[in-house]
Amino acid sequence: MQKFQSVFKIDKPIVGMIHLKALPGTPKFNTSIQKIIDTAVAEAEIYIKAGIDALALENMHDVPYLKDDVGHEISSLMSIIGYEIKKVSGLPCGIQVLSSANKAAVAIANNAGLDFIRAEGFVFGHVADEGYIDANAGALLRYRKSIDARHIAVFTDIKKKHSSHAITNDVNIVETVKASAFFLSDGIIVTGTSTGISADLEELKAIKKACEIPVIVGSGITIDNVA
Repeated sequence: MQKFQSVFKIDKPIVGMIHLKALPGTPKFNTSIQKIIDTAVAEAEIYIKAGIDALALENMHDVPYLKDDVGHEISSLMSIIGYEIKKVSGLPCGIQVLSSANKAAVAIANNAGLDFIRAEGFVFGHVADEGYIDANAGALLRYRKSIDARHIAVFTDIKKKHSSHAITNDVNIVETVKASAFFLSDGIIVTGTSTGISADLEELKAIKKACEIPVIVGSGITIDNVA
């Protein structure tokens, strides 16, 4: 809870996600690097004018996703974009690097002056479009410490959307939350089954009751599930 409050300063921040245009080397890349940067900054400015509390960026259009190692051409450009967005906004800013490139996200956040990352595959494992995603909490938090980036908050998806969780079907969502907290997650991210699908309200209530770390709705925000 302490790290969440040090990042956001308020109890229930609204975080606006910036989906970057396809980055160099990916199949859908079809523009200039400067255009990618300019578009991301312009979207940040729209959010700022709307009174958003925080910002995050991710490489959503880099399909089909790689897992873990996305390449220097991706992480270097995301560092530049993150730095520019932080500079223009002055808001708490975070990053997710798809897919499951959590070490890269910590390095980018540290270099660009960002405040948090969104990590998938933190505890247990699951099968996503890009293949099997292994649990990575131990390696990730050791890496964060090794580069002196302990100030970067790590908010962690559980039962990740767009994924199969049959291999952990005997582990319910509350048990997953407790494992994430035990493994030092700075906050839990709960979603629906896919982008834009609302998080289940009853699951959210059970999660809030079961853990003391912050719970973040990461997809399908409604008036009911953020109340």
